[in-house]
Amino acid sequence: MIDALAATPAITRRADYTPPDWLVPDLDLDFDLAPERTRVRASLSVTRNGTHDRPLRLDGDGLVALAVRVDGADASWRMDGPALVVDLPGDAHSVETEVEIVPARNTQLMGLYASGGILCTQCEAEGFRRITFFPDRPDVLTRYRVRMAADKARYPVLLANGDPVASGEGESGRHWAEWHDPFPKPSYLFALVAGDLAANRATFTTASGRAVQLGIWVREKDLPKTDHALHALELSMAWDERVYGREYDLDVFNIVAVDDFNFGAMENKGLNIFNSRYILADPDTATDYDYDAVAAVVAHEYFHNWSGNRVTCRDWFQLSLKEGFTVYRDQQFSADQGSAAVKRIEDVRGLRAAQFPEDGGPLAHPVRPDEYLEISNFYTATIYNKGAEVIRMMATILGPQKFRAATDLYFQRFDGTAATCEDFVACMEEAGGADLTQFRLWYSQAGTPRVTATLDHAAAEARAHLTLRQTVPPTPGQPHKAPMVLPLKLKLFGGETAAPLIEERLVLLKDAETRIAFDGVTERPVLSINRSFSAPVIVDTNRSAADLAFLSAHDDDPFARYEAMQQLMLDTLVAAVTQGRADHGPVIDAVANTLADPALDHAFVAEAVLLPSDSFIGDQLAVVDPEAVFQKREALRRDLGRALEAQWRTLYESVRANRFEYSPAGKGARRIKSVALGYINAGGAADGPDLAFAQFDAADNMTDRQGALTTLANSPSDKRIAALDIFYHRYSDNGLVLDKWFQTQALSTRADTLDAVEDLARHPDFTLANPNRARALIGAFAVNQRAFHSADGRGYRFVADQLIALDKLNPQTAAKLVPPLGRWRRFEADRATKMRAELERILAQPGLSKDMTEQVSKSLD
Repeated sequence: MIDALAATPAITRRADYTPPDWLVPDLDLDFDLAPERTRVRASLSVTRNGTHDRPLRLDGDGLVALAVRVDGADASWRMDGPALVVDLPGDAHSVETEVEIVPARNTQLMGLYASGGILCTQCEAEGFRRITFFPDRPDVLTRYRVRMAADKARYPVLLANGDPVASGEGESGRHWAEWHDPFPKPSYLFALVAGDLAANRATFTTASGRAVQLGIWVREKDLPKTDHALHALELSMAWDERVYGREYDLDVFNIVAVDDFNFGAMENKGLNIFNSRYILADPDTATDYDYDAVAAVVAHEYFHNWSGNRVTCRDWFQLSLKEGFTVYRDQQFSADQGSAAVKRIEDVRGLRAAQFPEDGGPLAHPVRPDEYLEISNFYTATIYNKGAEVIRMMATILGPQKFRAATDLYFQRFDGTAATCEDFVACMEEAGGADLTQFRLWYSQAGTPRVTATLDHAAAEARAHLTLRQTVPPTPGQPHKAPMVLPLKLKLFGGETAAPLIEERLVLLKDAETRIAFDGVTERPVLSINRSFSAPVIVDTNRSAADLAFLSAHDDDPFARYEAMQQLMLDTLVAAVTQGRADHGPVIDAVANTLADPALDHAFVAEAVLLPSDSFIGDQLAVVDPEAVFQKREALRRDLGRALEAQWRTLYESVRANRFEYSPAGKGARRIKSVALGYINAGGAADGPDLAFAQFDAADNMTDRQGALTTLANSPSDKRIAALDIFYHRYSDNGLVLDKWFQTQALSTRADTLDAVEDLARHPDFTLANPNRARALIGAFAVNQRAFHSADGRGYRFVADQLIALDKLNPQTAAKLVPPLGRWRRFEADRATKMRAELERILAQPGLSKDMTEQVSKSLD
């Protein structure tokens, strides 16, 4: 019994936070680098924090202390689990430690590890303790000086945080380099890279006239694919100066791309380390989505220099302080670079696909959580995407000028410190002149609020009344919720004239129910609500199908126009699933009107005419039958394809000759081309597969090629096999593009997709050791509603088998793939029983990681 209790992982609670006992103002690190044996010597200057007699406690993970010295002399020390404990008599000391680590065996990809011949680090959240003993918590801010020595032929480039200060030649073909970061930072921002790399360089001149040397470091052969990322970096630096007044502070800014990475990228001070998929892009290998993602992630990590690095988190419960704010900033940046309307649509679609289900399931948690077992499990859509929406709502409430004044105050007041979400909100209040007391519930209450909006019109009185009611559903640990502050933008249009009856207004819904009167409304009004998605809520209204079709044609807010179309489609599909049949006519007419509107750009039309996903349709149902959802959605796609075939073909031909140009117009043309192609094939056109294969064969860019391949991958045509074979042999030596090949097949809607995916898991190019490849096949398959939810349970068993194997290599990546199984309560009884059984089988595995234990246990509770 004692052993069992000792093995139970400890829960960390926000309420238990205490300041660090010891601070580390300065740290010198000396690395003797080699993949099979790296020696790390650390010299810490430590100072006692407050009046106490507690020892110095240095976190470690898998480390063995080879030497420990205090003030130059051998010291007495002890291990307490993985931590090194040293009793210190005074208030300030120098503590030296020495350890050895093996980067080549580090399959967790946390700490110092090897990737494709490169040595690199990932330290957020708690990877630094796998490199050296240290108080590995974000509120210990330290100035770092780093010396690295390595074999020069194997690792000619040696990079670290900050600015380079010295370099030289060593003995036996080795060389060394020293870097110094003058800005105090937490250990999670430490970075080191050694490898045979080439740089795409540029110089950026800041607003104050300083020259900053930029470098994007990749393998020599990948240099031509880095121009887009470098340009995005320059745009980001200029944008942050212009919009937020934030200037870069070091003399160099480096980015390194590596193939094996658990995240998208990491904002380490002055040395960002990126997953290669978010750096490398050229027309032949990257889609427009990839190009956009590269620009967004480069911007995101650069913006962290201030919202994350200069001002960091006091503790990991405050993770959204940096991530939610920075996601909002990168969304603003991306909106400024292209179509703001389409960007908003993409952001909301992503929120609904990932965060809304999280809020409605067993893993629901507040934007600022109260406790965790493994912090890596809280890098979630709630922290990032919902956190960004919380910032957006404050910006909406304050308005642009006051919001900018508030962010200026925040950066000024907390520069060089570890802050909290409360600190940020307090600056919003002080500079914005707003009382956000009730608004703070967004940080402490989980769940997606639901708003019911009922509009009544008294024609004889020329008056309309809008009744708004809000509820926040119960979530694990929070059965009862208080009303939230919901900033709802709304407008009324005349149902006959389409003229605005009132101008857009911002309503702050603070109570469980409120009633708003509108005078002088002589015409039947149609409600446009939650315009621009001003609050991350679910809205139910008494609008008819005719009202939604009307708004899809006449609303002057692009997002609201898109939303009306989506709601019309969603209502039709839900009725089809629950009632057995539904009238497709209103949707067909609304799509036809949208296609015929010359005022709309291609990018917006492509988004508006796409049907809601299978999973989003399922989210509207009390109990999900995946096959029924799939069949009803396919039926509507088929009818849209057939009824509007002439329009789809006219549209397709108008953009068919589009050659690659990375511009809003070029992206829009390629997007609508693939959407039209998909509908032509969905309608069963005899020449549909030939049209798709011709596009695949003639494409001069990956967007057109993959768009055609996706259409063929879903079809019964024998051209599907030929296209997949051609694609594989053309790109078999490019790992990032090969991920697309695996993913496209894993997402196929064909009835035999599960068989194909099981075969692909045995393919010589499939490996669980690379997170990108694991996500491309296993992650993609698990969100394929039809294939994953095969009635015989084989899909569940397949994913569970893969997660069990992946947990032994990389628990962090494995744990992030659990949620599809964890939604078992949403499905009919037989499927739910099979899903739950697989979760129980995972949990019963000996040696299961903390990451997986937490995710699976919560999914079963």
